[in-house]
Amino acid sequence: MLKKIISQNAFLYALLIVVGFTVSCKKSNSDPDGNGAPQGASGTRDELTKDSIYLYAQQTYFWNVGMPSYSSFNPRQYGSNQAVLAAIKALPSTGGKDKYSFIDDGSVATQLGGAGEDYGFSANFDVTDLLRVKYVYPGSPADVQGLKRGYQITKVNGGGTSRSSNTDIANLNASIFGNNPSISLTVLKPDNTTQDIVINRGSYDIKPVLFSNTYTVGAKKVGYIVFNSFTTNSVSALEAAFTKFSTDGVTELVVDLRYNGGGSVATSEAFTNLIAPVSQNGKVMYTTYWTKTMQDGAATILQNQKFYAKGNDGVTRLYSYADYSYKPTIAAGNQEVFAKRGSLNNLTRVYFIVTGGTASASELLINNLKPVMDVKLIGKTTYGKPVGFFSLRIDKNDLYIPQFQTKNQLDQGDYFSGMTVDKDVTDDLTKDFGNPAEKMLAQALYYSANNTFMALAKDNALSSTSGATRLQIDAANEKLDHEFKGMVETRKLKFK
Repeated sequence: MLKKIISQNAFLYALLIVVGFTVSCKKSNSDPDGNGAPQGASGTRDELTKDSIYLYAQQTYFWNVGMPSYSSFNPRQYGSNQAVLAAIKALPSTGGKDKYSFIDDGSVATQLGGAGEDYGFSANFDVTDLLRVKYVYPGSPADVQGLKRGYQITKVNGGGTSRSSNTDIANLNASIFGNNPSISLTVLKPDNTTQDIVINRGSYDIKPVLFSNTYTVGAKKVGYIVFNSFTTNSVSALEAAFTKFSTDGVTELVVDLRYNGGGSVATSEAFTNLIAPVSQNGKVMYTTYWTKTMQDGAATILQNQKFYAKGNDGVTRLYSYADYSYKPTIAAGNQEVFAKRGSLNNLTRVYFIVTGGTASASELLINNLKPVMDVKLIGKTTYGKPVGFFSLRIDKNDLYIPQFQTKNQLDQGDYFSGMTVDKDVTDDLTKDFGNPAEKMLAQALYYSANNTFMALAKDNALSSTSGATRLQIDAANEKLDHEFKGMVETRKLKFK
């Protein structure tokens, strides 16, 4: 599973070789930026790193307008790098919107490139307050041991699984999402048999297409695909699924993004072109708006982020991120147009299954298509992340702070509070992906047949087993939410 902490240097900008270096944001004696930074390069390594976090934010942060001066902010007063970043996120200039920035040690860099290095599964509490497996990656250690979506987990490393127990929650976080070499589970299967399973951590190829199928709904063919992460290596699997949909004569599509926290912008763009009508070819899909400082070429600090690449003349040389153009134009590579992929050309409607875990590149996909197709959202309000970033290498860590926002062809893209749904439905963890009786998929299939959603009783009422409200269960699931939520610029930007 993709974690919240993730580095992109292993794959960011394919064809680029990132130069290994230590960025300390050394200040010249003349202080040319006039930011009040300490003169020269004096200070400890920790102090210079804290300086760097602030100075990169000052020039590239999406909410850098109105940031205090270096001397007023004084990054060296904070006890850790994380504390510096937390103080930046709390600045009034953000309007309380920054729930996205983080610092990564680079340990899971390869995951967004499609290489898993964990158990290969995740878990959530269901509507009846029971802990269940929510997904298993094909070919992962968990899959090899027979773990399936919907299995109830009753014990983890000998500990309990009570939502209301802080001890149990701490154990679940340490066991399922920690770095232990193995994990022991006791599970209750749908046939009411119990099994003890030991899963050893291992390496595997992440296959984000967890399920796909075609359903017959009256005279229609409806395609269904579960896509769990926008990894950079997943386009071929998407294309294969869409080739099958085309062969099957699919005219409506259900895209299940309920656990998809995002990933590669380039993959989201490719997915958009697989769905979009051919009539949109050449028209604007979306525009990337970088910070004004970057658009104006004034983010001089990006000269410290260096790599080798082929220039416009085909010669490989040393460049920096300051050599890119960040203007919101096609010529600069920051305005994308539709370019149809594949042969599925007659889609009339697309349904997106979403939850609070649906974020970033997933939301970009939805937002791209809203102006050009009949789009229906089923599930819960999405996470809300219309901004993205690339990594900034500082000493031994990668800093991720929002640097751009995307907006569709109607200039819409301010969904910081998430995208609201057309039909409110709670995730049904008791049924496997593709089961027509699973509540979210059932709503899409019902709408396809009847052109309206099925009436449902409120499913966020008191639980029949524990009396816990849906909000309390959601709060517990947030404590177990370690999915990466991000939109990472993985396209090859254009040089000035």
